[in-house]
Order: sequence, then C-alpha cells, then structure tokens
Amino acid sequence: MDIQLMPIHWVYLVFIGFILALLIKRRDTTMICVVGIFALGLLATETLSGSVSGVFNSFIYATKELMGTIMIISIIVAMSRVLIRTGINETMVAPLTKFLRTPALAFWGIGVIMMVTSWFFWPSPAVALIGAVLLPVAVRVGLPALGAAMAMNLFGHGIALSGDYIIQGAPKLTADAAGLPVASVMEASVPLVIVMGLVTTITAFWFMRRDIKKGTWRSGLIDSRLEETDDLVATDQASKVFISERLKNVLAIVIPVLFALDVIAMFVLNLQGGDATALVGGTAVFILIAVTLLAHRNEGVERVTSYLIEGFVFGFKVFGPVIPIAAFFYLGDSALTDMFGKILPEGSHGIVNDLGVALADLVPLNGAVGAVTLTVVGAITGLDGSGFSGISLAGSIAQLFATAIGSGAAVLTALGQVAAIWVGGGTLIPWALIPAAAICGVSPFELARRNLKPVLIGLAVTTVVAMVLV
Repeated sequence: MDIQLMPIHWVYLVFIGFILALLIKRRDTTMICVVGIFALGLLATETLSGSVSGVFNSFIYATKELMGTIMIISIIVAMSRVLIRTGINETMVAPLTKFLRTPALAFWGIGVIMMVTSWFFWPSPAVALIGAVLLPVAVRVGLPALGAAMAMNLFGHGIALSGDYIIQGAPKLTADAAGLPVASVMEASVPLVIVMGLVTTITAFWFMRRDIKKGTWRSGLIDSRLEETDDLVATDQASKVFISERLKNVLAIVIPVLFALDVIAMFVLNLQGGDATALVGGTAVFILIAVTLLAHRNEGVERVTSYLIEGFVFGFKVFGPVIPIAAFFYLGDSALTDMFGKILPEGSHGIVNDLGVALADLVPLNGAVGAVTLTVVGAITGLDGSGFSGISLAGSIAQLFATAIGSGAAVLTALGQVAAIWVGGGTLIPWALIPAAAICGVSPFELARRNLKPVLIGLAVTTVVAMVLV
C-alpha cells in the first residue's frame, strides 16, 4: 500500500538524524528530543498551547509505559541495600568461593555468579552484592583484579543486562518502540545473547591469558579506590546492620529459594512480560520488609520506607534521561494518535511504519544491510554510557527496516538492543564502568581498553548470525 508522506514524517526523520549526530558526538539528547516532541505537536495541533502541552503529556505517556520497569528496578535495588548492610549477601555467596581454586575457575566462576545474580538483582546492585566477597578470593588464587573486573563486567553488564530475561526492562523498551510483544523480542534475542556472550567472554579470557604469559598485561590498579559515584557500590562500614549468624544463614538460603520458586512459577504458569516482572517485584517487596523488620526490630517500620526511598532515587536517577527520549520515540508509533488524534493519512500504521514502507519503495534492502545498520545504530546509541537511553531508537529503526524488508522485526530489534547495551550498558564506556572498576580498585579506562577488542569481535560475529536469522 502506498502511503503519502506528510511533513510530520519528514520532521520525525530529521530529528532522528539530529539524535544520532548528538550520540556520535557523545552529547546529551534530552533537549533535542523535547524540541522534536514540540515540533511534532506543532504540526499535529497547529497551536502553540497544544504543542507545549504535548511535551508534558508525552512525558506522562512515557512514564506510564515505563513505570513497571522503573518500579521493579527500584524495588530490587531497595532490597539489595538491606541485604548488603546486613551482610546476608556475603553469606549467600560464601559457599561458592570454595570452587574458585585457579585463575581460570575464578574468572568463569565470578562471571557465571555475576550473570545469575544480575538477572535477579540487576548488574549495579549485583556488583556490590558479590564483588566485595569474591574479589579477595579471586586475587588470592592468582586472578588479577582487572581480570575479576572484566568477568563481572562482561557477564553482568553485558550478557545478563542485554538479555534481561527476568526483570525485562530492556526488552520492554525495545519491544514497545518496535510495536512488538515483549515475548517475541526476548525469544529472538536468545541466540544473539548466547553468541555475543560466548564469543566476547572466550575472546577476553584468551587475550588475558596470552598477555599474562607474554608479560604485557597491565594491572590497571590505582593507588586508592575510586571515589564511587554510585553509593550502591560504596557501602560505608558504618551503615552495617548487625544480625545473628544463625539468622543470616537461614535468610541466605530462604531468599535464593524464593526467587528460584518465582522462576519455576513463570514456567509452570506461563508468566511473561509484566506478569513475570510483577511476581519478582512482589517477592522482593516481601523480602525487603521481612529482612528489614528482623534486622532493625523497633525501627523496622520506618527503615522499610527509607530503603524504598533509596531504591526509588536510584530508579529515577537511571531512567530520568530515558523518559524524554522514550517519549519522542513513542510518538513514532501509536502514541501520536493517542495524544493528538487522527492526523496521519488513511491506512497509516504510525510514522515509523510509513517511513519503512516508503524506504522499501526507494531502496532495495535486505537482511544483511538491516543487521549491519541495527548493530551500528545500537552501538551509537550506547555511546552516552547509559545503554538504556537509546534503545528506543534501535527499536524504532528496527521496525522501519523490518517493514521495508518484510520480515525480521524481532531479530533486528533484539540485535539493536544487544549492541546498545553491550556498548553503553557498562562494558566499553569508561564512566559506565565505574561500579565494577571501583569494587576491584582498577582504572575504568583500563577496563574499557581490555573490553574493547572482545566486544567488537563479539558484535561482528553476532551481526553475521543475525543476518542468517533475518
């Protein structure tokens, strides 16, 4: 079906170009997204008041769409805080340390533990939960601190966050922008996450072993621990809360069992998307309340609230930059009609879909071109060091290309998500590497340098796999 492009289509496309240009220059994109929303509102309503109101309403729309994701991350972080301060996290991880007997076992063991923990707790809290306990063990058996940081980083901020199969924050963002069900994006991402994870971690380990043998390994250690900007990692000893060893041991068993039961329930009850997230979130709330009451006793009621506040501060700190950007890209799909009424031509399925149809008429696209483009776009959106702030763009462009090609929407969306999070989620951008670097006492710039080749090789191989799958 031929769709006649209107000025609003071209304005949307121009602002996508502006956003990409700013991302390449590592500049913030919030302001340009706000201006883009205003411009689209002005074209849609032809009134100044309508376009100004549209900016605020688009923020409300995006916040409503993202609220479940913001909420689950905030609650998980709040629960993580009480586990760190009571020392339950140390007790939970301690039995695993006896398996880390060689440098190789330490690297892969820390990585797998970090990955599993990050699926349930998200990577930043997971670094604090396990890093302080496992790092001394790893160093004692001969794994350099920088190697431990690489393992935590690649498995946590790379593999776990790029799939995000339990909390489902990343696939929610990309799926919404691409107009797809969350489950389809998650399913399509499985082979890509596996390939990216295996290639990157094996390559990183091989480079590390080679350089250590050749004597060219740089430790990356710094004289004093980094002044941590994320207070999840730098938990002050003064804030530790005393509970008995017996109670610690009991809770260290009960908490993992509860989350394991959640995972079983997801499969048995076929819970996906928001339902699965809600189950994990509700479990985390009850764990937070129970542990806080047991640890703080008479002050427990008030402390539950303070932990929740800390979690919400972290959640909105992470998603504050995401909301204006997501608001702009939601307008590329159904949000435009919801907010401004029926202004697109008959037969239109949203700005992005219309552009995809037009693109298919002009340029003969194929799966290979689409896959390479989505990897590049995903990587560019990750240059701001967030990983999340630009994946809506990746989802929108995936929808555009899939419409032009005629297939592969879920695969392209998942590929853009994987590329964006591996680059910006905390494996290549130095300021995004601070949590893992700080807990290991290494330079984030040296950690980024060590990750660069393995991640680029992984992206290249994963892109080839996506070409086949599209």
